[in-house]
Amino acid sequence: MTTISIADLSVAVPSTWRHRRDPAHGVVVAARAPTLPPSGVRPDLVVRTTTVDHDDGAAWRYEALTELAGLLVDFALEDDDVYELDDHEVHYHRFAHRVGTADVLCDQWAWLVGGPTGGLGVTLTCSAARVDYPDWCDVFEAVAETVELGRRAA
Repeated sequence: MTTISIADLSVAVPSTWRHRRDPAHGVVVAARAPTLPPSGVRPDLVVRTTTVDHDDGAAWRYEALTELAGLLVDFALEDDDVYELDDHEVHYHRFAHRVGTADVLCDQWAWLVGGPTGGLGVTLTCSAARVDYPDWCDVFEAVAETVELGRRAA
């Protein structure tokens, strides 16, 4: 794994994956697998940040998922959970959608870091074709476990 650190955030991505830092506004890192599987969908991951003007992680994620449902073709939420990881509340969602004829599964982890008036929302979204997902889900989880927020990332 290759660790990428920017300000108070770090994440490790598979070392063979091509990655770019700050590729777009709000995108901290984008990375993708070096080879295209037979499904035609290259596994990828994106770490994004956004300013959130309140401290309600559940409301923030509900708003974001509602927005995704309006943008993605055949959006379907398949799993959701909230748990603690390294003293941070983590919101996990797995959802499906279509890209062309491909059925894509996404694992998404989200952290809201800040105080009672809001803070920084961080999401890690990992995607692969449903047919390839069993080959990649452990990699996605390993990446999520490397996300460090705040002083620990420095």
